[in-house]
This record gives sequence, C-alpha cells and structure tokens, in this order.
Amino acid sequence: MSLMESFSAEVESIIASIQEELTTILNDNLAGLYIHGSLAMGGFNPDKSDIDLLVVTKKSITVETKRKLAKFFLTCSNSPYPVEISFINTKQLKDWQHPCPFDFHYSEFWRERYEHDLVRNTHEFLSEGSSTDPDLAAHITILHNRGICVTGKPIAEIFPIVPRSDYLSSIVGDFQECLDRIQEDPVYCTLNMIRVFWYVKEGVISSKEEAGCWGLANLPKELSSPVNKIIECYSSEKDDCEFENDELLRFRNYVANNVQIILS
Repeated sequence: MSLMESFSAEVESIIASIQEELTTILNDNLAGLYIHGSLAMGGFNPDKSDIDLLVVTKKSITVETKRKLAKFFLTCSNSPYPVEISFINTKQLKDWQHPCPFDFHYSEFWRERYEHDLVRNTHEFLSEGSSTDPDLAAHITILHNRGICVTGKPIAEIFPIVPRSDYLSSIVGDFQECLDRIQEDPVYCTLNMIRVFWYVKEGVISSKEEAGCWGLANLPKELSSPVNKIIECYSSEKDDCEFENDELLRFRNYVANNVQIILS
C-alpha cells in the first residue's frame, strides 16, 4: 500500500483537487507537487494539523498566476483543513542558497492580506519577484527523509540535499522562537523543542507526534507530567488545555540548556 492510500478519503480528495487545480492554473509550468509535514510522516491530526505542500515550477510564475493561486487557496484552505504551500522554481533549487527563495506562499497567516489585494486590485502582497524563507531548508530535508511525491519527478531528482548547517539553522531559528512563545503556544512549542533536541542529540527527523512519544520515554521523569499533558492535548480535539507556567518553564530550561551544550 502506498502512503497516499493510507490517507482518509477526505484528505485524498483534497490533495486530488489541489493537483487538478494546479494543473489547470500552471499548465505546462508544473514540475511537481510534494507532501511534507505531519501528513507525510503519519502524524496528521484532523483537528490540529495543516496540509503541508511544496510545488516546483519549471520557471518563475507571473503576478497574474499568483492571483489565481491566491483565489484558489482562499477557497480551498480551511475547508476543512488549513493548507500551507510554497512554490519554488527549478532554478531556485538548482542554485541552492539559505534562506531559500520562493515565488509564492499561502498559509492562513496570509489570508487577510491576499483578500485585501484581490478585493482592491492592489499588488501590496501579490507582486512581482520572490522572497526567501528559512523554513524551506527544513521542509526540503523532511521531504528527502519522509516526503511524498504526488506528481512530478522523484524527490531525489528535483530537490537538492540541504547542507546540515542550513537545516540546523532552520530548525534552531524556530526553536529560539519557541523559547519565547512556550507559554503562548505550549503544545506546538513543546513538541517542536523536543523535535530539535532529538535531532541534535541523535540525528533523528521526526513528526511532532513521534517527538512527544520520544520525549515521554527519554526526558527526566520530573518532566513527564507536562509532556504527557501536551501529547494528550495534541492528540485530542481540545484547544483549551491548561498548563502550569512553572512546569512549562522547567521543561523549556532543561531542553534549552541541553541543546546549547550539544551545539556548543
């Protein structure tokens, strides 16, 4: 059984509709569609997870194409799952640099901005040129390890091998943000910090779900209570889980100190 066949009928239908619409909008310019993140790694939670995708195009895309893509994803995303997707052209991948350039990105963070541009016929956010995203080094590394090719060339043929230093830079950047935001977003930040700790300690690339299980088995027993609560909250439909600040800070300090020791 292929990994795609393990998806629910609903998720499979969403991926198929995205592939169909991208083929219509991009036509011959579509080089490939790829799945990364929790959906590719088997940890997709319908109540918490995004559908994470990367698209490769043969050449850069026009503003008109970006507007068509924005219109589509404004409709497609959050119906019912949020979609996070980046469009990279083959030249950007061939001439690898970090942070990696990209031509277009959609996530729910951009919804109001794109709606603003489309309604007012402005080009503040849907404009010419490319931007860069340090997260792409992590996404591409995960693709090589656990990703799924929906259509197009095999992952190993179209995506470069990201230098370890670039991957580390990408995940440590997110890790640093989590140090500051753990009380604001305890579930995401705790699981993400464990993922980074596991990687720098043992070189394992994991999903949030896998990281939580590893953390429960390998972190000191005094950290078991918050980690167990985090796993239960992540695995459930609840959005209002409560955590004690002191246990979150105790966890944060332990993991941060150990990551710093390993990287120093």
